[in-house]
Amino acid sequence: MELFETKEENILPPLAERMRPSSLEEFIGQKHLTGEGKIIRKSLETGNIFSMILWGPPGSGKTTLARIIASTVNAKFYQLSAVSSGVADLRKVIEAARWNKKQGKKTILFIDEIHRFTKAQQDALLHSVEDGTITLIGATTENPSFEVIPPLISRCRVLKLFPLSDEELLEILENAIKTDILLSKFHVKIEDRVRDFLIRNSNGDARKLLNAIETIYHLSNPEEGKEFIVTEELVKEALQQRKFLYDKKGDYHYDTISAFIKSVRGSDPNAAVYWLAVMLEGGEDPLFIARRLIILASEDIGNADPQAIVVASAGFQAVHAIGMPEAAIVLAQVTTYLASAPKSNAAYLAINMAMEEVRKGELPDVPLHLRNAPTKLMDSIGYGKDYKYPHNFEGHFVKENYFPKHLKPQAFYLPTDQGYEKFIRERLRKLWPDRYKNHNKTQNEK
Repeated sequence: MELFETKEENILPPLAERMRPSSLEEFIGQKHLTGEGKIIRKSLETGNIFSMILWGPPGSGKTTLARIIASTVNAKFYQLSAVSSGVADLRKVIEAARWNKKQGKKTILFIDEIHRFTKAQQDALLHSVEDGTITLIGATTENPSFEVIPPLISRCRVLKLFPLSDEELLEILENAIKTDILLSKFHVKIEDRVRDFLIRNSNGDARKLLNAIETIYHLSNPEEGKEFIVTEELVKEALQQRKFLYDKKGDYHYDTISAFIKSVRGSDPNAAVYWLAVMLEGGEDPLFIARRLIILASEDIGNADPQAIVVASAGFQAVHAIGMPEAAIVLAQVTTYLASAPKSNAAYLAINMAMEEVRKGELPDVPLHLRNAPTKLMDSIGYGKDYKYPHNFEGHFVKENYFPKHLKPQAFYLPTDQGYEKFIRERLRKLWPDRYKNHNKTQNEK
């Protein structure tokens, strides 16, 4: 062999790139977006493309969809990575897009990992997206609501992509074995059990699946024209790098905090402390966890245990003061306390109901008797007149209308019979029998 001679496969692009679909007909998965009558297919059929943010896990088809859209509408396609690009790169693309627009050409700018762009970088996109100079397609593995600025989100449609199903991964695998320029040269033999193991461990990620098959090929180094046997040992060897690493910025971050919160809400301290350990071992920010526990203390426990918010707030301060690794002990105490506490979301539901009432109603006029009268003029026109000071009455309570005149008094807050809230429930029934006499059920129970 000559010194610089190479095998054909050494100059081929990776398998995942070779198998990338070039049309919607070849694209596998995300039928809620690409199927007949669905949003992406309809936009391509009409030619009316729009700026969008594709939100989904790795290997779900975000980049592929962006390329298919660009090629289908014959647009100029520019791709930037938010990891390595800055405002200067954006300006170059925008200038090119302006020129394209004058020539009657559409421009699609695809930004991978758009959640990594700073606010200033995202701001730089606003005008060009607004006036149609560019059609933006952003890709992100993270919830855009948390990572993309609201003005940019308002100019885009957020489309959610999901992990591919086992059936879809199987179709991709079989297609690669049959049609790939390299794999099709071999008689690939893979038992159903091994195949299922490979697919299951790809976790809905087409790229991971194809990378694994390519790694298996290089590990086994089969001879052309002969059997290429994929064994379980080869699959495990190819996937050994899959050893779990907690991604503080990816979907697993949100999935794990979700499992943690749901375990606390579900009053399972053991499952809750397990997910806490997963996050801490993965390097999660302990203050992030502590903040979420404060929210949970109000949202899911509330007045069933008024100490919950106190414990959670104190825990946040302690975590902030001492840091890791000792902060794990504090978080474990707060987590197990909140998980074991009685639960009520009555306060959470109350503010939601009240805000809904405010949104649909007219601007409330504050009754005169509820207004302060800091000046003689205000006093002379009736501000504060006839206000009944509760502490001047027996039991420190007197019947009074605290609602605006246009709104009939009602019960937004419907306490449960859990923990301390049971006492609150009985007291409110005595104080306001007209509002609570028929409320034997909470909002959740209705």
